Amino acid sequence: MRRGCIRISRFSPKQKRALTWWCGADRDRDAIICDGAVRSGKTLCLGLGFVCWAMAAFDGRQFALCGKSIVSLRRNVLTELLPLLRSLGFQCREQRSEHTLIIRFAGRENRFFLFGGHDESSAALIQGVTLAGALLDEVALMPRSFVEQACARCSVTGSRLWFSCNPQGPEHWFYREWIQRAEERNALYLHFTMDDNPSLSQRVRARYRNSYTGTFYRRFILGEWTAAEGLIYDFFDRERDCLEAPEGPFSRWCVSVDYGTTNPASFGLWGQMGNAWYRVAEYYYDSRAQGRQKTDAEYVEDLRRLVGERPIEQVVVDPSAASFIQALRQAGFTVVRAVNDVADGIRITADLLREGRLVICRGCKDCLREMALYCWDPKAGRDAPKKENDHAMDDMRYFAATVAGRRSGGFAATFVER
Repeated sequence: MRRGCIRISRFSPKQKRALTWWCGADRDRDAIICDGAVRSGKTLCLGLGFVCWAMAAFDGRQFALCGKSIVSLRRNVLTELLPLLRSLGFQCREQRSEHTLIIRFAGRENRFFLFGGHDESSAALIQGVTLAGALLDEVALMPRSFVEQACARCSVTGSRLWFSCNPQGPEHWFYREWIQRAEERNALYLHFTMDDNPSLSQRVRARYRNSYTGTFYRRFILGEWTAAEGLIYDFFDRERDCLEAPEGPFSRWCVSVDYGTTNPASFGLWGQMGNAWYRVAEYYYDSRAQGRQKTDAEYVEDLRRLVGERPIEQVVVDPSAASFIQALRQAGFTVVRAVNDVADGIRITADLLREGRLVICRGCKDCLREMALYCWDPKAGRDAPKKENDHAMDDMRYFAATVAGRRSGGFAATFVER
């Protein structure tokens, strides 16, 4: 059996249980929850088990396959699952425009709808459909309203729920409502580590262990639901990771903006060379320290001086800065409203920094200063940074989530297990 270019010769005992719980000793359970470390093999096993159960138990029914977004669902689940199903004799036909997957096997046919649970408005997308089961991949990244609506739609007799996720904070609603209450909800709970994935070599396991520190290490390697604390980019070493700005040539230029009037304004100038984006220069203005607020027109001129004669592809701006966005557009700049999911943006930024795909150059003193101070807020009750020393951090996060973290084919949140 092949997974991408890797040959799967065997499954671990925990993977086998995730695959077959619905027809084995756990057949009376109403749900399964698989959480734990990255690269632990839970996603493929859960997806394969879900389809096998659906095709064995039902004919002519509807099911839901849910991810953080439909793009991430296709990338993280379907890219590996569909070739495997076809090799096992399943007929799979995806209607991409309708976000639907039709699967046939042994004279049975079922329809699987694809849903993205990216924000609170997503709950309306799944409302009204009658389902015989649902698989929710990356469930801890979805809003509670979407997850609860998906669960409520599974009203067919014999329907079951399938969940997978990497850990978040210990106060996360899914951890408290589902994992800690798994027995009460009649759910099978399986906790995975990288040792539960026999296809990983020791070298690959070591590489993943060396890729994370602090909170992210405890969550993604140890698989713990732990609180975020301390410095956010605790792995960043200024002497090691900070570079002089390359001479060029750069293939693309962009600017990221965290707009402020009473609070500081921060602009980052980014140039792409090869697979990396370099923050080659920046602008930072603190009106309180300077004793004077600037107008939108003045900020536009400051941005012009920052970019000089460089051909700027787009300016990524704090989406709440409506007046400045309008001023930039009137000045002839192409403006993109930034993706502003804080927790996701921090994770994407952290991965890009670790991979060397996001590089802070030595002249960017305010960005480097804030990185040494930017920390989690232990009083927030969720993954959130303290609202201080965060202006260059916000413009860097906007750029990472909106531009640098995107690849052809859609959004690539590189911190996610795959």
